[in-house]
Amino acid sequence: MQISLNHLVLSNGVPAHGRKPSWLKMKMPGGEGYGRLKNLVHSHRLHTVCESAKCPNLGECWSAGTATLMILGDVCTRSCGFCHIATGKPPTLDLDEPARVGDAVRIMNLGHVVITSVNRDELADGGAGVWAETIRQIRLQSPGTTIEVLIPDFCGDWEALATVLAQRPDILNHNIETVPRLYKTVRPQAKYHRSLKLLQIAKDEGFVTKTGMMLGLGEEESEVDSVIDDLVAIRCEILTLGQYLQPTANHLPVERWVHPDEFAMWKSRGEARGIRHVESGPLVRSSYHAEKQVRAHAAAS
Repeated sequence: MQISLNHLVLSNGVPAHGRKPSWLKMKMPGGEGYGRLKNLVHSHRLHTVCESAKCPNLGECWSAGTATLMILGDVCTRSCGFCHIATGKPPTLDLDEPARVGDAVRIMNLGHVVITSVNRDELADGGAGVWAETIRQIRLQSPGTTIEVLIPDFCGDWEALATVLAQRPDILNHNIETVPRLYKTVRPQAKYHRSLKLLQIAKDEGFVTKTGMMLGLGEEESEVDSVIDDLVAIRCEILTLGQYLQPTANHLPVERWVHPDEFAMWKSRGEARGIRHVESGPLVRSSYHAEKQVRAHAAAS
């Protein structure tokens, strides 16, 4: 099935300026599992990208006892046009945070955990030392847990990246986010080819590599195809594709609502080209079904 991305309205979609379509409806969070995880996160003074980035899957994931923990605080030094996380100068560097993360993972008895972080460009190592200690603490306190890290680009400091890779996380995730043409507005302090280089270095070191993109920001079909080609060239194994949702009126607008059929098409196209697994759907985010992806990789190995 061929779907043109050059129009704001698909034949089975809706205009971006209209109400959210039916396939983007979400359940309100609640239930015993949700409450238990919320209390644990807050009692350990931890942050989650689920809350900070207003993830649409918070209710589903928290009710199932899974969350993406966010280290290095909740203030980011970058000002990406799509992101709801606060931007500014981070007030502190919490060196006790890794131990609390490890303890929380132990209490949750997680089989798989996803850790991400804000950008800390003001630090000499971009926070790589805290990243490494967090992985060590999880290994120490919850040795049966597999670890997925969703890392920043460390401004291209490959020694900082090596500090993280030395701890051998099970999956190395770094998001491309969008097509190169849109970087100036979507990720003004990032560089497309720098992100590709990070993923290539990790793959060359033997890691399972993963990345994610948002659709609905104004990208064209040929541009998405080109990104997929770039990811295949660096042997990236897992790709997540989801609908961009505008967090507030101050963030980039949604250019169009992408129909589930188009997401299904991108999954088929990406996997046919050589990406091992494409998780593609309107509500998909970087860590959505992450535990299933790691199990699938183990079964295939």
